[in-house]
Amino acid sequence: MAVYTEVSDEELDRFVAGYDIGAVLSCKGIAEGVENSNFLLHTERGNFILTLYEKRVDPNDLPFFLGLMEHLASRGLGCPLPVHDRAGATLGELAGRPAAIVTFLEGQWVRRPTARHCALLGEALARMHLAGGGFERRRPNALTMPSWRPLWERSAARADEVATGLSADVEAELAVLERDWPAEGALPFGVVHADLFPDNVFFLGDRLSGLIDFYFACDDMFAYDVAVCLNSWCFEQDLSFNLTKGRALLAAYEAVRPFEPAEVAALPLLARGAALRFLLTRLYDWLNVPPGALVRPKDPLEYHRKLRFHRAVDDASGYGWSPR
Repeated sequence: MAVYTEVSDEELDRFVAGYDIGAVLSCKGIAEGVENSNFLLHTERGNFILTLYEKRVDPNDLPFFLGLMEHLASRGLGCPLPVHDRAGATLGELAGRPAAIVTFLEGQWVRRPTARHCALLGEALARMHLAGGGFERRRPNALTMPSWRPLWERSAARADEVATGLSADVEAELAVLERDWPAEGALPFGVVHADLFPDNVFFLGDRLSGLIDFYFACDDMFAYDVAVCLNSWCFEQDLSFNLTKGRALLAAYEAVRPFEPAEVAALPLLARGAALRFLLTRLYDWLNVPPGALVRPKDPLEYHRKLRFHRAVDDASGYGWSPR
Protein backbone atom coordinates (compact mmCIF):
# COMPACT_ATOMS: atom_id res chain seq x y z
CA MET A 1 0.00 0.00 0.00
CA ALA A 2 1.41 3.39 -1.02
CA VAL A 3 0.89 5.08 2.33
CA TYR A 4 4.19 6.40 3.60
CA THR A 5 2.97 8.31 6.64
CA GLU A 6 0.52 6.76 9.09
CA VAL A 7 -2.01 9.01 10.78
CA SER A 8 -3.45 8.31 14.21
CA ASP A 9 -7.19 8.59 14.82
CA GLU A 10 -6.62 11.47 17.23
CA GLU A 11 -4.50 13.44 14.74
CA LEU A 12 -7.03 12.85 11.98
CA ASP A 13 -9.98 13.97 14.08
CA ARG A 14 -8.22 17.18 15.10
CA PHE A 15 -7.28 17.95 11.51
CA VAL A 16 -10.75 17.31 10.07
CA ALA A 17 -12.36 19.36 12.86
CA GLY A 18 -10.83 22.40 11.17
CA TYR A 19 -13.10 21.85 8.16
CA ASP A 20 -16.84 22.14 7.76
CA ILE A 21 -17.25 18.58 6.49
CA GLY A 22 -18.55 16.83 9.59
CA ALA A 23 -16.93 14.17 11.73
CA VAL A 24 -14.79 11.34 10.39
CA LEU A 25 -16.69 8.10 9.78
CA SER A 26 -13.83 6.17 8.16
CA CYS A 27 -10.42 6.70 6.57
CA LYS A 28 -8.73 4.11 4.36
CA GLY A 29 -5.35 4.22 2.66
CA ILE A 30 -5.35 4.15 -1.15
CA ALA A 31 -2.90 1.64 -2.63
CA GLU A 32 -2.34 3.46 -5.93
CA GLY A 33 0.03 6.38 -6.31
CA VAL A 34 3.76 6.57 -5.66
CA GLU A 35 4.50 10.17 -4.67
CA ASN A 36 2.23 10.91 -1.71
CA SER A 37 0.14 9.25 0.99
CA ASN A 38 -3.51 9.22 -0.08
CA PHE A 39 -6.59 8.27 1.91
CA LEU A 40 -10.26 7.87 1.09
CA LEU A 41 -11.89 9.97 3.78
CA HIS A 42 -15.57 9.39 4.58
CA THR A 43 -17.22 12.03 6.80
CA GLU A 44 -20.74 13.02 7.74
CA ARG A 45 -20.78 15.28 4.64
CA GLY A 46 -19.63 12.68 2.10
CA ASN A 47 -16.44 11.30 0.56
CA PHE A 48 -13.16 13.19 0.13
CA ILE A 49 -9.52 12.48 -0.68
CA LEU A 50 -6.96 13.33 1.99
CA THR A 51 -3.39 13.72 0.74
CA LEU A 52 -0.22 14.00 2.79
CA TYR A 53 2.58 15.37 0.63
CA GLU A 54 5.75 13.37 1.08
CA LYS A 55 9.38 14.45 0.85
CA ARG A 56 9.62 14.18 -2.95
CA VAL A 57 7.14 17.05 -3.27
CA ASP A 58 8.44 20.59 -2.80
CA PRO A 59 6.05 22.34 -0.37
CA ASN A 60 6.65 25.58 -2.29
CA ASP A 61 4.89 24.02 -5.29
CA LEU A 62 1.70 23.15 -3.43
CA PRO A 63 -0.01 26.56 -3.85
CA PHE A 64 0.47 26.13 -7.63
CA PHE A 65 -1.07 22.65 -7.68
CA LEU A 66 -4.03 23.47 -5.44
CA GLY A 67 -4.64 26.84 -7.06
CA LEU A 68 -4.58 25.24 -10.51
CA MET A 69 -7.25 22.72 -9.54
CA GLU A 70 -9.46 25.53 -8.29
CA HIS A 71 -8.85 27.52 -11.47
CA LEU A 72 -9.63 24.60 -13.79
CA ALA A 73 -12.74 23.63 -11.85
CA SER A 74 -13.98 27.22 -12.07
CA ARG A 75 -13.60 26.94 -15.87
CA GLY A 76 -15.80 23.84 -15.96
CA LEU A 77 -13.11 21.15 -16.16
CA GLY A 78 -13.86 17.99 -14.22
CA CYS A 79 -11.18 17.68 -11.53
CA PRO A 80 -10.95 17.47 -7.73
CA LEU A 81 -11.64 20.74 -5.95
CA PRO A 82 -9.53 21.63 -2.88
CA VAL A 83 -11.64 22.03 0.27
CA HIS A 84 -11.06 25.20 2.29
CA ASP A 85 -10.78 24.91 6.05
CA ARG A 86 -12.68 27.21 8.41
CA ALA A 87 -9.91 29.79 8.09
CA GLY A 88 -10.11 29.73 4.28
CA ALA A 89 -6.88 27.79 3.69
CA THR A 90 -6.57 24.81 1.34
CA LEU A 91 -3.27 23.59 2.82
CA GLY A 92 -2.60 22.46 6.37
CA GLU A 93 -0.32 20.12 8.29
CA LEU A 94 -1.02 16.59 9.48
CA ALA A 95 1.41 14.08 11.03
CA GLY A 96 4.29 16.40 10.25
CA ARG A 97 3.44 16.61 6.54
CA PRO A 98 1.74 19.29 4.43
CA ALA A 99 -1.81 18.03 3.86
CA ALA A 100 -4.92 18.90 1.90
CA ILE A 101 -8.45 17.60 1.45
CA VAL A 102 -10.02 17.60 -2.01
CA THR A 103 -13.45 16.60 -3.24
CA PHE A 104 -14.01 13.01 -4.32
CA LEU A 105 -14.25 12.48 -8.07
CA GLU A 106 -16.64 9.71 -9.14
CA GLY A 107 -15.41 7.21 -11.71
CA GLN A 108 -12.63 4.73 -12.33
CA TRP A 109 -9.64 4.51 -14.62
CA VAL A 110 -9.44 2.02 -17.48
CA ARG A 111 -6.57 -0.43 -17.69
CA ARG A 112 -6.99 -1.11 -21.40
CA PRO A 113 -8.05 2.11 -23.12
CA THR A 114 -10.00 1.86 -26.36
CA ALA A 115 -9.97 4.33 -29.23
CA ARG A 116 -13.12 5.83 -27.71
CA HIS A 117 -11.30 6.43 -24.42
CA CYS A 118 -8.40 8.01 -26.31
CA ALA A 119 -10.77 10.36 -28.11
CA LEU A 120 -12.36 11.46 -24.85
CA LEU A 121 -8.90 11.95 -23.39
CA GLY A 122 -7.79 14.09 -26.35
CA GLU A 123 -10.85 16.31 -26.00
CA ALA A 124 -10.36 16.70 -22.24
CA LEU A 125 -6.66 17.49 -22.64
CA ALA A 126 -7.40 20.25 -25.17
CA ARG A 127 -10.09 21.66 -22.87
CA MET A 128 -7.61 21.64 -19.99
CA HIS A 129 -5.03 23.53 -22.05
CA LEU A 130 -7.60 26.19 -22.91
CA ALA A 131 -8.99 26.34 -19.37
CA GLY A 132 -5.50 26.97 -17.96
CA GLY A 133 -5.40 30.34 -19.69
CA GLY A 134 -5.44 33.17 -17.19
CA PHE A 135 -3.96 31.15 -14.34
CA GLU A 136 -1.50 33.58 -12.81
CA ARG A 137 0.88 31.29 -10.96
CA ARG A 138 3.88 29.90 -12.83
CA ARG A 139 5.84 26.69 -12.36
CA PRO A 140 8.65 25.69 -14.76
CA ASN A 141 8.78 22.03 -15.73
CA ALA A 142 11.46 20.52 -13.49
CA LEU A 143 11.55 17.37 -15.64
CA THR A 144 11.99 18.79 -19.12
CA MET A 145 15.03 18.64 -21.42
CA PRO A 146 17.61 20.62 -19.35
CA SER A 147 17.02 18.24 -16.41
CA TRP A 148 17.51 15.02 -18.35
CA ARG A 149 21.31 14.92 -18.43
CA PRO A 150 21.72 15.57 -14.66
CA LEU A 151 19.08 12.92 -14.03
CA TRP A 152 20.84 10.52 -16.40
CA GLU A 153 24.18 11.07 -14.69
CA ARG A 154 22.69 9.71 -11.46
CA SER A 155 22.04 6.35 -13.18
CA ALA A 156 24.51 6.15 -16.07
CA ALA A 157 27.15 4.06 -14.33
CA ARG A 158 24.66 1.24 -13.67
CA ALA A 159 22.40 1.50 -16.71
CA ASP A 160 23.85 -1.55 -18.45
CA GLU A 161 22.88 -3.63 -15.41
CA VAL A 162 19.30 -3.13 -16.58
CA ALA A 163 19.93 -3.79 -20.29
CA THR A 164 23.15 -4.26 -22.23
CA GLY A 165 23.81 -1.24 -24.42
CA LEU A 166 21.31 0.98 -22.62
CA SER A 167 24.02 3.47 -21.62
CA ALA A 168 25.23 4.12 -25.16
CA ASP A 169 21.67 4.33 -26.44
CA VAL A 170 20.62 6.96 -23.88
CA GLU A 171 23.78 8.98 -24.51
CA ALA A 172 23.05 9.08 -28.23
CA GLU A 173 19.43 10.05 -27.65
CA LEU A 174 20.34 12.82 -25.24
CA ALA A 175 22.72 14.31 -27.79
CA VAL A 176 19.94 14.48 -30.40
CA LEU A 177 17.36 15.95 -28.04
CA GLU A 178 19.74 18.53 -26.60
CA ARG A 179 20.56 19.65 -30.15
CA ASP A 180 17.02 19.69 -31.60
CA TRP A 181 14.64 20.40 -28.69
CA PRO A 182 12.36 23.37 -29.50
CA ALA A 183 13.52 26.69 -28.12
CA GLU A 184 11.35 28.43 -25.56
CA GLY A 185 8.55 30.26 -27.34
CA ALA A 186 8.82 28.20 -30.53
CA LEU A 187 5.56 26.33 -29.80
CA PRO A 188 2.33 27.27 -27.97
CA PHE A 189 2.98 27.16 -24.24
CA GLY A 190 0.90 27.16 -21.07
CA VAL A 191 -0.28 25.00 -18.18
CA VAL A 192 0.12 21.27 -18.85
CA HIS A 193 -0.64 18.19 -16.77
CA ALA A 194 2.65 16.46 -17.71
CA ASP A 195 1.63 13.08 -16.24
CA LEU A 196 -1.75 12.25 -17.77
CA PHE A 197 -1.46 8.47 -17.70
CA PRO A 198 -4.64 6.34 -17.76
CA ASP A 199 -4.69 6.06 -13.96
CA ASN A 200 -5.09 9.84 -13.77
CA VAL A 201 -8.25 9.93 -15.90
CA PHE A 202 -11.62 8.75 -14.58
CA PHE A 203 -14.55 7.47 -16.60
CA LEU A 204 -18.18 6.83 -15.76
CA GLY A 205 -19.62 4.48 -18.34
CA ASP A 206 -19.02 6.00 -21.77
CA ARG A 207 -18.09 9.47 -20.55
CA LEU A 208 -14.95 10.97 -19.04
CA SER A 209 -15.74 12.21 -15.54
CA GLY A 210 -12.51 14.07 -14.78
CA LEU A 211 -8.76 14.37 -14.46
CA ILE A 212 -6.80 13.85 -11.24
CA ASP A 213 -3.28 14.06 -9.79
CA PHE A 214 -2.01 17.46 -10.89
CA TYR A 215 1.21 17.15 -8.88
CA PHE A 216 3.48 17.25 -11.93
CA ALA A 217 1.54 20.10 -13.57
CA CYS A 218 3.68 22.96 -14.82
CA ASP A 219 4.19 25.39 -17.68
CA ASP A 220 5.42 23.76 -20.88
CA MET A 221 4.56 23.20 -24.53
CA PHE A 222 1.00 21.97 -25.10
CA ALA A 223 2.24 19.57 -27.78
CA TYR A 224 4.62 18.01 -25.24
CA ASP A 225 1.59 17.15 -23.09
CA VAL A 226 0.02 15.53 -26.15
CA ALA A 227 3.25 13.56 -26.70
CA VAL A 228 3.12 12.27 -23.12
CA CYS A 229 -0.40 10.98 -23.82
CA LEU A 230 0.61 9.32 -27.10
CA ASN A 231 3.19 7.42 -25.08
CA SER A 232 0.91 6.47 -22.22
CA TRP A 233 -2.40 5.78 -24.02
CA CYS A 234 -1.70 4.51 -27.53
CA PHE A 235 0.66 1.55 -27.11
CA GLU A 236 -0.69 -1.96 -26.70
CA GLN A 237 0.51 -4.44 -24.08
CA ASP A 238 3.02 -5.86 -26.57
CA LEU A 239 4.27 -2.25 -26.98
CA SER A 240 3.10 -1.93 -30.56
CA PHE A 241 1.66 1.49 -31.39
CA ASN A 242 -2.08 1.53 -32.17
CA LEU A 243 -2.66 3.98 -35.03
CA THR A 244 -6.42 3.96 -34.47
CA LYS A 245 -5.95 5.15 -30.89
CA GLY A 246 -3.41 7.77 -31.93
CA ARG A 247 -5.71 9.06 -34.65
CA ALA A 248 -8.64 9.26 -32.22
CA LEU A 249 -6.62 11.15 -29.61
CA LEU A 250 -5.16 13.67 -32.06
CA ALA A 251 -8.39 14.28 -33.97
CA ALA A 252 -10.38 14.87 -30.79
CA TYR A 253 -7.76 17.28 -29.47
CA GLU A 254 -7.64 19.11 -32.81
CA ALA A 255 -11.43 19.55 -32.80
CA VAL A 256 -11.21 21.56 -29.56
CA ARG A 257 -7.84 23.29 -29.88
CA PRO A 258 -6.43 23.19 -33.44
CA PHE A 259 -2.74 22.37 -33.68
CA GLU A 260 -0.36 24.84 -35.25
CA PRO A 261 1.68 23.36 -38.13
CA ALA A 262 4.87 23.63 -36.08
CA GLU A 263 3.32 21.54 -33.32
CA VAL A 264 2.40 18.78 -35.75
CA ALA A 265 5.90 18.82 -37.23
CA ALA A 266 7.46 18.57 -33.76
CA LEU A 267 5.37 15.63 -32.51
CA PRO A 268 7.90 12.85 -33.30
CA LEU A 269 10.69 14.71 -31.50
CA LEU A 270 8.46 15.59 -28.55
CA ALA A 271 7.31 11.96 -28.30
CA ARG A 272 10.96 10.89 -28.15
CA GLY A 273 11.59 13.41 -25.41
CA ALA A 274 8.57 12.27 -23.41
CA ALA A 275 9.67 8.64 -23.72
CA LEU A 276 13.17 9.51 -22.55
CA ARG A 277 11.85 11.52 -19.60
CA PHE A 278 9.89 8.51 -18.27
CA LEU A 279 12.72 6.12 -19.10
CA LEU A 280 15.11 8.21 -16.99
CA THR A 281 12.87 8.66 -13.97
CA ARG A 282 11.91 4.98 -14.01
CA LEU A 283 15.54 3.95 -14.40
CA TYR A 284 16.57 5.97 -11.37
CA ASP A 285 13.75 4.51 -9.28
CA TRP A 286 14.54 0.99 -10.51
CA LEU A 287 18.17 1.31 -9.42
CA ASN A 288 17.40 3.01 -6.11
CA VAL A 289 14.65 1.00 -4.43
CA PRO A 290 14.81 1.84 -0.72
CA PRO A 291 14.63 -0.97 1.86
CA GLY A 292 11.03 -1.74 2.79
CA ALA A 293 9.65 0.03 -0.28
CA LEU A 294 5.86 0.07 -0.35
CA VAL A 295 5.50 0.13 -4.14
CA ARG A 296 7.31 -1.74 -6.87
CA PRO A 297 9.19 0.52 -9.31
CA LYS A 298 7.96 0.54 -12.91
CA ASP A 299 10.00 -1.10 -15.64
CA PRO A 300 12.16 1.50 -17.44
CA LEU A 301 12.62 -0.77 -20.46
CA GLU A 302 8.99 -0.23 -21.45
CA TYR A 303 9.93 3.33 -22.36
CA HIS A 304 13.16 2.24 -23.98
CA ARG A 305 11.11 0.22 -26.46
CA LYS A 306 8.73 3.11 -27.01
CA LEU A 307 11.67 5.39 -27.64
CA ARG A 308 12.92 3.06 -30.34
CA PHE A 309 9.51 3.22 -32.02
CA HIS A 310 9.49 7.02 -32.04
CA ARG A 311 12.93 7.14 -33.65
CA ALA A 312 11.49 5.42 -36.71
CA VAL A 313 8.58 7.88 -37.07
CA ASP A 314 9.22 10.41 -39.83
CA ASP A 315 6.23 12.67 -39.26
CA ALA A 316 2.95 12.88 -37.33
CA SER A 317 1.19 10.54 -39.76
CA GLY A 318 3.09 7.83 -37.91
CA TYR A 319 0.78 8.53 -34.96
CA GLY A 320 -2.38 8.52 -37.07
CA TRP A 321 -2.46 12.27 -37.75
CA SER A 322 -4.21 13.36 -40.91
CA PRO A 323 -4.85 17.04 -41.75
CA ARG A 324 -8.40 18.31 -41.76
